[in-house]
Amino acid sequence: MTRIKPLMFLPPLIFAVFGVVFFVGLQRENPDALPSTMTGRVVPEVDLVPLEGKTPFTSDVLKEPGVKLVNYWASWCAPCRVEHPQILQLAREGVKIYGINYKDEPKNALAFLEELIDPYTAVAADPKGRNAIEWGVYGIPETFVIDGKGRIVMRFAGPITQRVLENTIRPAMAKAAAQSGE
Repeated sequence: MTRIKPLMFLPPLIFAVFGVVFFVGLQRENPDALPSTMTGRVVPEVDLVPLEGKTPFTSDVLKEPGVKLVNYWASWCAPCRVEHPQILQLAREGVKIYGINYKDEPKNALAFLEELIDPYTAVAADPKGRNAIEWGVYGIPETFVIDGKGRIVMRFAGPITQRVLENTIRPAMAKAAAQSGE
């Protein structure tokens, strides 16, 4: 008669536990989302350097009525090129987008905007990355949805693809509009 060894159940049991953990992890709303301490807060002060020939902006502009986006980008950032068509699409729809060029050479930033078309309502540079620290930026690209009272409704880290635009950015913009009564 064959005797059942308790250890022979261990591999399937371990596999089942990992399967449950994996399944639970997939049920999270957005497993790639990085937490942001800025959500719900008023936009931080911006201390930016103007880019030649471009309209700069201040924190006061970000507190004006209307939903707007703040987009951190750089010419050396490949994902920034990936998201550019979606940023351009939003700009063509009339969304105010404020660009912050991150740790970039001014001539490279200007060439990027000339090559791909400048979608920004206003744009300025954060050459040392100090402003990005105040905003809690992890890396670029990062985009913030701002409501009509200057509060950060959402932060999205990573490139805005068409799917992200429809499933994340547009709903956040709708929420921002609802919060500020627009």
